[in-house]
Amino acid sequence: MSVYSEYIGKHLSFEQLVGERKHQLERIAELRGRDVIVYASDISSKNCPNSIDRSDLLPFNDQLSVLKGDAVDIILQTPGGLAEVVEDLVRSIRSKFENVGVIVPGMAYSAGTIFAMAADEILMSRSSSLGPIDAQIVSNGKRFSADAFLEGLEKIKNEAAKNNMLNIAYIPILQSISPGEIQHCENAQSFSKTLVTDWLRQYKFKLWVKHSSTGKPVTEEEKKAKAEKIAVELCNQGRWLTHGRSIKIDDLKNLGLQITDYSTNSDLFDAVNRYYTLLQMSFDANIYKLYETPTSQIYKALNIPTAPQMSMPAGVMPLCVEHQCSQCGNVQVVQFSFEQTPPTILGAILFPADNLYKCKNCQTENDIAGLRKQIESQANKKIS
Repeated sequence: MSVYSEYIGKHLSFEQLVGERKHQLERIAELRGRDVIVYASDISSKNCPNSIDRSDLLPFNDQLSVLKGDAVDIILQTPGGLAEVVEDLVRSIRSKFENVGVIVPGMAYSAGTIFAMAADEILMSRSSSLGPIDAQIVSNGKRFSADAFLEGLEKIKNEAAKNNMLNIAYIPILQSISPGEIQHCENAQSFSKTLVTDWLRQYKFKLWVKHSSTGKPVTEEEKKAKAEKIAVELCNQGRWLTHGRSIKIDDLKNLGLQITDYSTNSDLFDAVNRYYTLLQMSFDANIYKLYETPTSQIYKALNIPTAPQMSMPAGVMPLCVEHQCSQCGNVQVVQFSFEQTPPTILGAILFPADNLYKCKNCQTENDIAGLRKQIESQANKKIS
């Protein structure tokens, strides 16, 4: 049986899910002989702020303060975000730990890839992915790659020089571009390349002291040249074609990076795979960001709207949430209690024991198991 099927079959409550997550983190820390911390966001969610931003600094540093060793592994999952925030996170990590590993069980794209380049060791499996680091620019309501933008301008320039004239089709395009936008794109690309180059040279290539082919010492100039080459290739939108491209272990090795394939260690692979599966299941409870260690955690979750408090008999504690039908959008008020089944509030339905209810409008069956997990996790109680 697969790990996912195994956990689904156990019908874990949210508390049990958390307990099993912690157990797997403890296994990873024991197998690796070092501290472990998690920065993970729900990549599949499009309706929440799941990218790396400045709001991550406080909770991540809070969890970092729990750790006491001199070496740490960071389990990382993110669609990307602000490279400037990654720089701040890395500074916090490096001020505390001498040796840093980044474990990518799923995906760490864009700024997440930049994050991984600050590690002494990058651990991935064959199903793990990093991504291109070409800076993404938002201008006039449009989002585009800074590298593709600059490459397009260069093509126009070369074509005009070759033909000794400018194609009139380019005139309205060029008129809409300001010198400031061009400089912004150049600065953004330069920033990503500089971070990766510096971190690879300083951390990833720290123990690269001899050439394997000749046995000669590796110079700082050689480390910098190799780091720059890798950074340029990771920024090269023309190579990867799309910012969402998955860069796998073999791709990274072809760039000249040494990657640890943790799947070759059966115990570590089992622990990481189980943790990653439980992590994705945790996101089903409307959590969209998670920062945690084996002994602590902070969640960011979507808010649950609640109905105004009502006067009820002593000992009865009903609450209500609104749920929107996945098919027709009709809103249904769902009532729940942590104590006993109270009288039903007018217009509400009692929280179904099997987590399924039929929409009164279109008869679509809605599964609200995720809502149950979210409520129980926030209240630290089980719905009766």
